[in-house]
Amino acid sequence: VKTTKKFHRPRLDLLLDTWISRNKEMTFIFTDGEDEVVKRHTGNVINTNCSAAHSRQALSCKMAVEYDKFIESGRKWFCHVDDDNYVNVPALVKLLSSYPHTQDVYIGKPSLDRPIQATERISENKMRPVHFWFATGGAGFCISRGLALKMSPWASGGHFMNTAEKIRLPDDCTIGYIIESVLGVRLIRSNLFHSHLENLQQVPKSELHKQVTLSYGMFENKR
Repeated sequence: VKTTKKFHRPRLDLLLDTWISRNKEMTFIFTDGEDEVVKRHTGNVINTNCSAAHSRQALSCKMAVEYDKFIESGRKWFCHVDDDNYVNVPALVKLLSSYPHTQDVYIGKPSLDRPIQATERISENKMRPVHFWFATGGAGFCISRGLALKMSPWASGGHFMNTAEKIRLPDDCTIGYIIESVLGVRLIRSNLFHSHLENLQQVPKSELHKQVTLSYGMFENKR
């Protein structure tokens, strides 16, 4: 779960009281400031020491720490969500159980209706256009361990920040760039992930229990 200190009370506390409280052992919180209240709820709090700004560099800094901690953990799946996501863990486990974690799996939901266009810096004065799909971080996405290990030359240590600067795009786009453009692995789209960019009232109530992630919808925010 990616968060920032100013959202610990308005956003993170709600997650700690709901879905995180039932899944403490497998949930890790990545933030940018110390907070004893959060630490009392769960021991899995990582202060990334990244900037609290919502800049491209700050977001990529946090994603780099998330990636490194996942590789270090030895776990099977790396699932990233934001602090405004509700995760339906049983539905997530059910979805992931149909894919082998040793294979190349990148699953999530694009926020765009076409591949993103970017410019890749090859050298000091040489650029080339690239286009690829990416799963929006605002809805959450998952990467298998098998694929995450292949990402290492472009994502581990300080490499993720360098890769993000190479295409000058945010963290979730950089993940898509490494997987789709560099490694040639295609995003598996799932409509079970939902971000704050959607009108969540379009999800039928009878289907809610099947969804993997939910968020604060745009329509609800206007109330």
